[in-house]
This record gives sequence, structure tokens and C-alpha cells, in this order.
Amino acid sequence: MATDRKPQNRQLKVLMMCAVDFTAWHFLRPLALRLMAEGFDVTVACGGGRYIPKLRELGIRHLENPIARSMNPFKHLAEIARTYRLIRQGDFDIVHVHTPIAALVGRISAWLARVPVKIYTAHGFYFHERMSPLKRTFHVALEKVGAYFGDFIMTVSAEDEKAAIELGIARPGEIETILNGVDVEHFSPDTVSAEMCREVREELGLTEDAIVVGFVGRLVREKGILELVRAMAKLSKEDARVRLLVVGDVLTSDYDAGKEAFLKEAQELGISERICYAGMVDDTRPYLAVMDVFCLPSYREGMPVSLLEAMAMERPCVATNIRGCREEIIDGVSGLLVPPGDADALAAVISQLIREPALARKLASAARQRVIEHFDIQKVLAHQVSIYRRLLVKKGVQQEALTQ
Repeated sequence: MATDRKPQNRQLKVLMMCAVDFTAWHFLRPLALRLMAEGFDVTVACGGGRYIPKLRELGIRHLENPIARSMNPFKHLAEIARTYRLIRQGDFDIVHVHTPIAALVGRISAWLARVPVKIYTAHGFYFHERMSPLKRTFHVALEKVGAYFGDFIMTVSAEDEKAAIELGIARPGEIETILNGVDVEHFSPDTVSAEMCREVREELGLTEDAIVVGFVGRLVREKGILELVRAMAKLSKEDARVRLLVVGDVLTSDYDAGKEAFLKEAQELGISERICYAGMVDDTRPYLAVMDVFCLPSYREGMPVSLLEAMAMERPCVATNIRGCREEIIDGVSGLLVPPGDADALAAVISQLIREPALARKLASAARQRVIEHFDIQKVLAHQVSIYRRLLVKKGVQQEALTQ
């Protein structure tokens, strides 16, 4: 679709769109700040919530635009109409969408509004190996529809880029892996003092001799939380000092909420008193610092940031052998991988790290080094900005200014 010519050498306007404020704060914020530093005019559109005032404090403009996680087509048609009006009023040069439903609504709306550049960051395609063939085919088809209305896809996983090309979602040159990243200076073991660790242990009721297995994430089934509690039951029989520290909770937007099933399973296995709940926290570093082993037993991921943060904090890590996780962890070098859905295997490798502290230290040291070399947030953000500029030049938007 042809685009309207706009005045040259004006500030370029970017709309970053997702469904909920949690995603905006944790995943969109770093890029928004980097783009603002590069001279772009940035607005974030999503539903409201407790993170919106925090975004505004940083100078990030917010527009209320909730997107329902629903299969009701009438709701989404109304959302497309509303988002179209929002985009037209904002006269944006770039619309950058995130999360599956918001990405579909946003790209269709931006296409209708004649936005020059339409980008989708796939933070892990929803379809995966454990999904039924029919359901997988449906979600692949949705990705193809969304791609038709967009210009470019950024994937956080190289495996996702390869799959998208093989499945016909995107063609080479229309998709690129950007990875995920963390601030390696902020997420460093040197930033957490022994006193901070003592305070966290006291807050959670952890004794000095407690062996802490930790998890950070949303309490949804696809994060493998039921396998985690079953593995915990096996570990507690081996060593009564083992405790499970859970950092996170359920979001109001989560359709896969598994917290109640997790609590029920813990009670039935008789280990409820061995689990500590920190809930949602603004700073995970002191909680990561008290973990003897970090565990992420997910069924599906894109490029999990929680795992990168734990690796940067120099924690020995266990994750499932799925896309994203196996790109962050080199099995046996910077962490250990287990099959998804296997509580016995999960318990076995956690037990190994508890029994072999020298191995745990070796893996933890290598984990931090791998994050520094490959997942530094500054490298990831610079890569995304370069893609922005490349696409803007390709579309003829402020070409002279961008190529100077």
C-alpha cells in the first residue's frame, strides 16, 4: 500500500504496541528509552495498570489501548477500528507490535492507516513441538496472516527465524534474529551485598543452612511449574534443607494460570511448608543472589529474560531443552538442560548441582561470561535501532537525514 509523503527532517514517530502494561515495562521499556535517546518520538500503547505511572516517570508517553486475549473475532474487529483511529491521529512513521494478538491487531490497523514501517517482534512463536498438529497449524496460519500486513519480523530466537522461513511465515530479508539481552552491569553478583542476602532470607524465613532452588516467572502451566513442584517433592526426600523460592505470580491477562493447581499439588505432596513465595518484585537481584540453583522448566519460550538474568547473576542454571533456552545455555558448559515435562530428570540435575558445588560454580561462572559475550542489552538495542534505520531508508522516510 502506498504511503503519504511527509516533511523531511522532522522527528520520527514510533508507536510501540502490546496488550498489557507488564509487557510494556519489562520488554518494551529498554528499546523505548534507547529510541528516545536516538531522537525518536516514542509512544507506547497498551492496557492500563500499575506499570503505566512508572513508564510516564521515565518520559515514555502512553496511550490506553487494551487488547483482549480472546478468540472472539467481533472484539478484535472493534480493537482494529479503535487502533486504526489511534494510529491515524498519531501520524506514526513506525508501528512496532509485540505479543501475538496485539501484533495481529496492530499490523492490520497500521496497514489500513498507511504506516510506512510495520515491525513485529516475536518474543517466541506460540506454536511449539508439544502442541497438537491441528492447533499448531492454526497458530502458524495466524502468523502468516499477520506477516502479510507487516514489513519485518524480529525474532528473539534463531530457531524461530529458521522456523518462520521454513513454514512460509516470512522470506529471507524480511526477518532477523535480534536475541534478548540484559544489563550485565546491573545484573551482576557484585551489586548484591551479603547484608541484602541476609535480609531476603529473613523476609522469606530461610535459615542459613537452607538450600534454595529458585524460579522466576509467571505462574502458568507452560512454565513447567507442576513439574517443578513434583521435582521439589523428590528433592525434599533427599535433603530436608531444600526449599523452593518462587518469585512471580499470575497476571490478570494469563489464560493459562496454573497457580491454584501448583498450590494444590504442593499440598497433596506434603511440601507446602517448603515453598517460599516472594510474589511480584521490582528487583529480582537479591532473590536471585540467595538461590543455590535457578530453574526454568518451561514447555515454550522465546528467549527467556529471567534465565539470562540468573546467568548474569552467576547462578548455576537448569532449563528445559527447548528453543531459546538451548540458545542461552550450552548444556554442560554454561548450565544444564533437561527434557520438558520430565520431573524426574529435573530433580536429578538439580540434585547433582547441590551435591557437586565445584560443578555448580564452574557452570555459573561460564553462564555469566556467556551473557556478557552474547546477550548484553546494549548490543541488542543497537541491533534493533540499525534495523529501524535500514527499514526507514528502504521506505524512503527521511532518507537524507538517516544516511548522513
